[in-house]
Amino acid sequence: MIRILAATATLALVALPALAQPANMRPTRDVSVTYRMSGMAGVPPQDMRMDFSASTGRQRVDPPGGVGWMLIDRQANSAVMVMDAQRATMAMPPATVAAMTQEVPAGATFARKGTATVAGTSCTEWDMTAGGGKGTSCITEDGVLLRTVTTAPNGVTVTMEATQVNYGPIDPARMTLPSGYTAMQAPPMPGAAPAR
Repeated sequence: MIRILAATATLALVALPALAQPANMRPTRDVSVTYRMSGMAGVPPQDMRMDFSASTGRQRVDPPGGVGWMLIDRQANSAVMVMDAQRATMAMPPATVAAMTQEVPAGATFARKGTATVAGTSCTEWDMTAGGGKGTSCITEDGVLLRTVTTAPNGVTVTMEATQVNYGPIDPARMTLPSGYTAMQAPPMPGAAPAR
C-alpha cells in the first residue's frame, strides 16, 4: 500500500513541473484540480485530486484508491506521506523529495505546440523530450497543469487529464499534517546503501 501511494504521487508530482516550460512552472494562485489518470498497466482509469496553495508553497496529492495522501512543502523542501487508516506519517527521503520538486530535467528539450481547452480552461501545449522519455503537457498561463501524456522509454504511455478545476482558497486543514499520528521510517530506496 505504501509503495502504491508513493509511486502514484511521485508520477503525478514529477509530471507536473517536469513536462512544461511555460512562463509559470507552478500555480501562481490557489487551486484544486481533479485529474483522471489512465494507462497504468492493469489499473482502470482512476481519479486523483491535487490542491495547490500558492501562498504557502504547499501541495497536497490525494492519489486514487484513498490509501492515503501526500503533503509536499516546496519552501521547506519536504514531503510527508499520510496514512489515515494507520494514523501514521512517513517523511520521504531527500532523494525522493528532490525528484518530486525538481524543475526541468537536465537536457530536456521543449517545443510549443499550440493551445487547447481542458475542463473548460485554456492552456498551452508543450512537447518535451528528456532521458529517452517524451510527453506533451497542457499548462495554463498561471502555471496549472491540465493534461499530460507521457511515454516512458519502455513505451508505456500514461495520461493525466483534469476533469475539474476550482480556483479559490484551500482549506488550511487540508494543507496541515494531522497531530497525534505515529511517525514511521521510510523504507530504503532500491540500490541505496544500508543504514549503519
